Parts: sequence; structure tokens; C-alpha cells
Amino acid sequence: MSDAPSRPRQLAFDLPVDSRHGIEDFLVGPSNEAAYGLVESWPRWPDAWLRLTGPEGAGKTHLAAIWARMAHAWTIPARDLADEKVPHLVSGGALVIEDCDAAPFDEPALFHLMNAIKARGGHLLLTARTPPDLWGLRVPDLLSRLRLAPSATIEPPDDGLLRAVLVKLFIDRQLVVDTAVIDTLALRMERSFAAARQVVDRLDRVALERGRRVTRPLVQEVLAELFPQEPG
Repeated sequence: MSDAPSRPRQLAFDLPVDSRHGIEDFLVGPSNEAAYGLVESWPRWPDAWLRLTGPEGAGKTHLAAIWARMAHAWTIPARDLADEKVPHLVSGGALVIEDCDAAPFDEPALFHLMNAIKARGGHLLLTARTPPDLWGLRVPDLLSRLRLAPSATIEPPDDGLLRAVLVKLFIDRQLVVDTAVIDTLALRMERSFAAARQVVDRLDRVALERGRRVTRPLVQEVLAELFPQEPG
């Protein structure tokens, strides 16, 4: 048995990540350029509202934040909707309602809000992971209106965009990695924005706990943990 002292492990704290949501930080590629173009075309939208759909971690919040700055819009989660809040929410003329499919919300309040924002000449951006048919809506007129609303969809990332997103996530965490790390991740990980965020978060934590750099062997270890390959 060795008498050499073991290397102390560092504690990993959940400190806030510097995740920049400026227009210059939004990475545009084939999977999101149509959505970016439609959101950025405001105020020349085809209607008073726009639905923005995409998988978890796809960049909906980032794109909504870009539009909110352009339009001087407030942002609220759908679960916070209430009929008595509608006059105040529409008073600014522009509003983002996020996560419309995350939990049940006040459907009559949203229907009332859409009428009020249109009457005022304002604009509304709604974000969700899925189309409205999957939201479990019970108000037929609201479902019909949302089905007909112009929509923009963010698709899963292509290889080039996935690599760019990985680089940005490492930069946001002030981690320096070489191209071999990015290559290994892009080849082995699940191809989604949410997976990219998950694997970089895990690498950041493990590297901090062990006092190590993010190297290719560490990447392979974390990938095996998060995305085990099916036996062939």
C-alpha cells in the first residue's frame, strides 16, 4: 500500500456561467438561419405574433432575448399569465412569453392578451419546444389561433454549428481546449444543443474537482459516462 498522500479534490460550486445573449453571440447556421431571419425581420412580421419552436437548449431563449432588446419587450414564463395582468403586460407594446408547453397556463388570459396586443398594434413572441397541438390546450379558439400563427423552427444542429456551439460553451466557462477535444466531442456525443450544454457542464465540473485541464482522455471518460455506446 502506497504512503503517498492522495491529491486533494477541489470542491465544485454551481457558480453562474457567463452565457452571453447578445446578437453578436448568436451562432447562425443552416439549422437556425430561417428562424433567425424571421425573428430579426421585426417589425415586418406577417402577423402581430410569432411562434418560435425548437428543442431544449436550441437557442430559443437567446433568440427571444435578442428580439426583446430590439422591441423593448418584457419577458415572462407562460405559467405566470393571469387575466388581471393582461392590461399591464400589453402596455409596453411588445412581450415574450416563454415555455408555453412546459406547464399548464391560463388559456383565457393568453387569448385575451393576444386580442389586446393586436388591438394595440403591438407584437408577441411565444417560445415552446413543441407545436401547439401538443400543449394540451382546452380552449379551441386559442388552439386554432396558435395553429395559424406564423412560426419559426430551430432544427437540431449540423456538424459545423455543433462545433461552434461547443467552442462558445467552453469560452463562456473560460475553459481553453484544443481542437482534438472539439473533434472528439462532435464525433461521439448526441447531436443536440442540450447535449452540448450537458457535456460541457460535466467536463467543467470534473476538471475543477480534479484540478485538471479538459483533455481528450477526460473527454472520452465523460462521454462514456453520459453517452454510453450500445454494445455492437
